Amino acid sequence: MDDYKHIEKCIGNYIASHYTRAIEIGIGRNEEAAKIVSSAGALIRCTDVKAIGISDGLPFFKDDIFSPDNSLYTGAEVIYAIRPAPEMISPLIELAGRINADLIVYHLGFESYENGGEIIDCGVLLHRYHIRQKPSNRVD
Repeated sequence: MDDYKHIEKCIGNYIASHYTRAIEIGIGRNEEAAKIVSSAGALIRCTDVKAIGISDGLPFFKDDIFSPDNSLYTGAEVIYAIRPAPEMISPLIELAGRINADLIVYHLGFESYENGGEIIDCGVLLHRYHIRQKPSNRVD
């Protein structure tokens, strides 16, 4: 169990130290990283396809990444997912592009998507599949 919490702490600390507006997608019942990001004042909300009860203080919205409500993600600098199902990666990348946010994913084991994106070692390996563009660099 300590290894599991180590993973969540590394992810939460990385997100909290690099972003001021973050959204965790597919939180499930695993709140450790979101609590760290929230404690740093950087968590906008958490989402999941199921209406689940999560801790007080963690803003939660039910949403399906395969048909997302883009308005829930507007203003995020980063969206991140911890152990998402492989079929979620493509819609996550598309969403990150639409809202102009970084996409950070922690995979289960040695999974990755296509070229694996940019690898970030924060004590665990994260994959950055989309990098947000600064407003002056955006091409719409």
